[in-house]
Amino acid sequence: MRSAPRQARRSALTLAAFAATVTLLLAGTWLATRARVEANQNAARAMLLAQALPAELFDNDLAASRQPLPEAAALYLNGRPAANLYLARKAGQPSGVVFEAAAPNGYGGRIELLVGIAADGKLQGVRVLAHKETPGLGDYIDLSVSDWARQFSGRSSAAPAPGWQLKKDGGALDYVSGATISARAVAAAVGRVAGYFRDHRQQLLQGNP
Repeated sequence: MRSAPRQARRSALTLAAFAATVTLLLAGTWLATRARVEANQNAARAMLLAQALPAELFDNDLAASRQPLPEAAALYLNGRPAANLYLARKAGQPSGVVFEAAAPNGYGGRIELLVGIAADGKLQGVRVLAHKETPGLGDYIDLSVSDWARQFSGRSSAAPAPGWQLKKDGGALDYVSGATISARAVAAAVGRVAGYFRDHRQQLLQGNP
């Protein structure tokens, strides 16, 4: 009878030692791979950012220039209380910004975007990061599927409202017949970003979003 408590203590100590060993192994693995994972994430982010803002427009580490938007701006542009922008510099001077934005009302729901604008106010690129639009129909908004999004490049952020509307709605943007909801949502989201840049240009380029 007296050996039962002793056996229980021995089992508990063995289990505790096993748990500690596993914890140390997991912690060691995480520490060993953390730098590589972060490097891969930064490389992927940099590649996407370069699709929204041409590499020749900046010489800083654009991914590392991330800073949060004010909550009100994040809600307006991204539909969520948290979003970032990235400030581009060339030879030490501000040369553009890339916004995290979203269209909440795509045909399949939320469409996540990156929108790049040069310091002179001209749009440089619109990149769709994630969407649930219908394959073969509404997914033409994605640059990997078609060149539709390229029509934003070169447009001025100071363009009036029709510049961010589809031709079907009296605006200037092309669309695919029968799949207007996706394009209309993206166009409106890009228009919001353009307007925000137009109204806050100086603060944004000074790094004060």
